[in-house]
Amino acid sequence: MADGQAFNAKRYMQRGAEAVHAANPRVLVILSGLSFDNDLAFLNSRPVNLSFAGKAAFEVHWYSFSNSQEWSSGNANQACARVSAGVTRRALYLLDRGWPVILSEFGVDNRGGNANDNRYYGCAAAVAADLDLDWVLWALQGSYYLREGVLGLDEVYGVLDWSWCKPRNATALRRVQALQRPLRGPGLAEAAPYTVLFHPVTGMCVVRRRSMAAQTLELGPCNETEAWAYNEQEQRLALRDTSLLCLRAEGAGRAASLGASCGDAMARWRLVSDSKLHVAVNATASPSVAGGGTLCLDVGADGRSVVTNPCRCLSADNSCDPESQWFKLVTSTRSVAAAKQNLLAQLPLKLKNWKIRSF
Repeated sequence: MADGQAFNAKRYMQRGAEAVHAANPRVLVILSGLSFDNDLAFLNSRPVNLSFAGKAAFEVHWYSFSNSQEWSSGNANQACARVSAGVTRRALYLLDRGWPVILSEFGVDNRGGNANDNRYYGCAAAVAADLDLDWVLWALQGSYYLREGVLGLDEVYGVLDWSWCKPRNATALRRVQALQRPLRGPGLAEAAPYTVLFHPVTGMCVVRRRSMAAQTLELGPCNETEAWAYNEQEQRLALRDTSLLCLRAEGAGRAASLGASCGDAMARWRLVSDSKLHVAVNATASPSVAGGGTLCLDVGADGRSVVTNPCRCLSADNSCDPESQWFKLVTSTRSVAAAKQNLLAQLPLKLKNWKIRSF
């Protein structure tokens, strides 16, 4: 970008923000970037200087078609790493400068057949969850009265179908709902920071299910997660409030488990791909596992159970789909469902049966 263009962009951005503020000091002022709102990098060396504070934010757009060549011809893990680094360099770096940044447009072709969109979504959702971004999805509408000269043009990115009567893709709608619940705040310091195991392609999290016979790990609503703690140096992923129980791999195709043996190779978890979304153990270092190799967290054939399988698509292969093995370790400060249940279990029976009335 030419220096003159960057200078003018910043100058008019400041003038416009001041004009809006003067007209209404109570409204939020949102500042957009260049190149279809993909680029705020010019502010890196030329920060805005406003007469007001606490009510300005920046916005950025992010779609797969902004990096179509990367998604179509590159390995998905490597593409995710490069593309997300580019978005950070152009816009999300402003978060570290103390500015709010809104992902003000993102979305996919909800018919489900766009390969680039399908690769991009898991990556974008992982970034949005990790940074706890506010976001705006394109788009609600399922069609238009008139657009591009076409009557009743179908909006394939729409949440609603052409008739506006039902969701176009119920699966896509469910997975984005996980991002509607803020993970950290501000104003949501309900618990000490803990780790969530977020599965971006489904919009679910790893939860513990307990029965009389056993306890299992599966994908479930993120508001039902327990608090995990990840020690990168020890490569230990354990339940924070039950420190004796850590996550363990039991072998290829087998369910991941919680166990008290936390010092061997099958309980040492690393992030092994460029995307930092493959959570893996080195089974080669475990004499009890036939075949060895690197095993990654994965989703079982039932679409719900959490298992380990040989890691796939780590590099090179551009036709491979790694997304069932993509898990993002995200920080949350929301109240923990398990803690609420434990508190309820400690209450006297009479208190448990009380009904709270609102007036």
